[in-house]
Amino acid sequence: MRVVIIYLMVLFMSFGVQKIFAQEENENLQYKIGQLEKAKSEIILLEKEALKTELEFINQQLDKNDISKEEAQKQKKVYAEKHAKNIENKLTIIDSQIALLERNGVVDLNTDSNQLMIGINAEDDHGNRLFGVKYNSGNQNKIVYDKRTYSDLVVAFGLNNESNGNVLSGSPFKITGSKFFEIGYAWNTRVFKNTNWLRLKYGVSFQFNGFKPNNKYVYMTNTDLGNPYAIILQDFNEATGSDVTIKKSKLRMDSFIFPIHFEFGPSNKKVNGKYVRYSTDKNFKFGIGGYWGINYNTIQKVKFSDRTQIAVQNLSNIFYKDEQTTVRGLSAYAGYGEYSLYLKFETSSSIRKLMNQNVISLGLRFDL
Repeated sequence: MRVVIIYLMVLFMSFGVQKIFAQEENENLQYKIGQLEKAKSEIILLEKEALKTELEFINQQLDKNDISKEEAQKQKKVYAEKHAKNIENKLTIIDSQIALLERNGVVDLNTDSNQLMIGINAEDDHGNRLFGVKYNSGNQNKIVYDKRTYSDLVVAFGLNNESNGNVLSGSPFKITGSKFFEIGYAWNTRVFKNTNWLRLKYGVSFQFNGFKPNNKYVYMTNTDLGNPYAIILQDFNEATGSDVTIKKSKLRMDSFIFPIHFEFGPSNKKVNGKYVRYSTDKNFKFGIGGYWGINYNTIQKVKFSDRTQIAVQNLSNIFYKDEQTTVRGLSAYAGYGEYSLYLKFETSSSIRKLMNQNVISLGLRFDL
C-alpha cells in the first residue's frame, strides 16, 4: 500500500510540473508575440520619421532654388515609395515570425544571408534586431546633414638652412644634410556656413629639425660673450687648439607644436537627399599661418676622424638655462589636393641666437 501511495504522489507531481511548464511556455510565447506586435509599430514610426527628414531636406533645397519644383516632386515620390515598401516588407517578415510562433512555438527559419534566431530586442552596431530581423537602423539614420569639420594625417619633410640670403654659398650648414620632418594630426573647419572657400586648419604635430654644419664646425659654449651659457657655432680646431679632424657634426632639435593656418581655395559641393558635403580633392589650395610649441630635446653629435670617437652632448639644459623652451614661427603651403609645397620661417629668439640667423625650411607636405 505504501508503494502504491508513493507511485500516486509521483504521478500527481509530474502532472503538476508539466502543467507549470506548459503555463510558463504559453506565457513566454505570448510575451514574444507581444514584442513582435510592438516592433511593428516601431517600424512604422521609424520609417515615417526617416521619410519626414528626407522631405524636409528636399523642401530646403527647393527654398534655396537648388532644385526645381518638378525635381522636388519626383524625389518626394521616390522616397515615399521607398519607405512604404520598407514598411510592407518588414511587416511581412514580422507577421511570418508571429505565424511560426503561433503554429510551432519556436522560430526555425533559415535564409541565405543569416539564420533568424529567437532574441528579443538584441542590439548591434547598426540598430535593433528582433528575431534576427533589423527593424531600427540606429546610427545609420543619424547622418550629420552638414559636416563642417574634417580631419587629416599631416606628414611633411624637407631641407633646413639659415635665412641669411646665402643658403647656397656662405652658409655654415650643408644643404642636403640639414633636414626637417613633421608628423601630426590636423582638423579642417569651414569658416562660413554656406561656402567653403575659407577654412581654418589647426592641429598638433611632432617636429624634428636637423642641422649639419660644414666640417670642423660644432656648437660650443663661449664665455667671451659674457654669458656662461652662450652657445655659438665655432671652428673646433681654432676654439680648442686641437688638430683632431671632425668627420661629422650634427645638431638635432625636437619640438611638440600646435600649427594653425587659414586655408583658401575652391571645393566641390555634393548634395543628396540626406546630407551636403564639401570636398577639396583635386582642387588648388593655399594656406598661411604659423605655429607655437615647446622644444623638449636638443642634442649635438660629433664624430671625429677616428670612428671610435663619438661625442654626444645634450645641450637642452645648457642652452635653455636662461632661455624659454618655446618655439614659434610662420608657415605657409600651396598645392593641389593632398600635396603641397611647404615653407617655414622660425622666429623663436632662442633659435635665432643659436643660429645667428632665423631658420628657413622648404619641403613637401601631405594631408592624407
